[in-house]
Amino acid sequence: MRQLAILLLASAALTAQPAADKQEWIQLFNGKDLTGWIPKITGFDAGDNYGNTFRVENGVMKVVYEKDKYPEFGGRFGHIFYNRKFGYYRIAAEYRFVGEQATNGPAWALRNSGIMIHCQAPETMGKNQDFPISIEVQLLGGNGKDKRPTANMCSPGTNIVRDGKLFTTHCWTSESDTFHGEQWVRVEAEVQGSESVKHFANGKLVMQYEKPQIGGGAVSNFDPAVKQDGKLLTEGYISLQSESHPIEFRKVELLNLEGCMDPKAKNYKSYYVKANNSLCK
Repeated sequence: MRQLAILLLASAALTAQPAADKQEWIQLFNGKDLTGWIPKITGFDAGDNYGNTFRVENGVMKVVYEKDKYPEFGGRFGHIFYNRKFGYYRIAAEYRFVGEQATNGPAWALRNSGIMIHCQAPETMGKNQDFPISIEVQLLGGNGKDKRPTANMCSPGTNIVRDGKLFTTHCWTSESDTFHGEQWVRVEAEVQGSESVKHFANGKLVMQYEKPQIGGGAVSNFDPAVKQDGKLLTEGYISLQSESHPIEFRKVELLNLEGCMDPKAKNYKSYYVKANNSLCK
C-alpha cells in the first residue's frame, strides 16, 4: 500500500507540472464583436463609438474612417479600452496597417497606432482629452523606404526610468525591424507593475525600462486630479488606438502574471511573478 501511495503521488506530481507550466492566455478580443471593450474618442463621451470607428468584420477588429463621418480627421483621436485593469501581465496584439490615412491626419500619425498600457480609466478622461494618461507601446508600419521600427515607447502624461535615470523625452525608438506593406506583426509587452516593462516585436526583445509613472506632457484637456505627477503606475487599463490611419487587429490576448503561487494548489502557475494566494484553490 505504501509503494502504491508513493507511485500515485509521483504520478500526480508528473501530471501537475505540465498543467502548472501551461500558459493560459486570455482572449480579450473574441473575434465576433466588441464585447468587453469601451470606446473613447476625442470630443465624445466614453462609450460613444462615433462613426462606428471601431468595428468587427470577418473576425477582425478594425479602425475605419468612413468619409461621411470623417471628411477629415479633425483631431478625433480614439482609444478602445478593455474593461478590466491588470498590473502584472503580458499583452499581445497581432496587427497590420491597411489603406490610406484619413484626410488631414497628422503627418506623424501615418501608419501609426499603439497599445496603451497602465491607462487611466476611460470614464476619467475629459470629453476633449486627446490621449489617456498611460504608457504607449507604439505600433509603426513601414512607409516603403525609411527605417521605422515598431514597439517603440511613447509617454502621454507619463515618464519612465531608462538606464537608472528618469527619461522625460516623449518617445524612444526600439531596436525592432521595420515592417513594410500590409503584413501581420505581433507586438507584446511584459508589464510587471511599477517595476519593469519589456517590449517584443515578433518574439524579439527590443526594449526594456523601469518605473513607469505619471508626469510629463503630450496630453491635453485632462482632469488635473487624475494627473498626479510622480505617482508610480502599478496597474491600469489597456487600450488600442485610432490615430488617423486604418489598422486591423486579428488577435488581442493577455497572459496574467499574477495569481496563486502556492505549488500545492490546483491553480498554481509556474510563470506567475506576482503572488495573490487569496486566489488559490
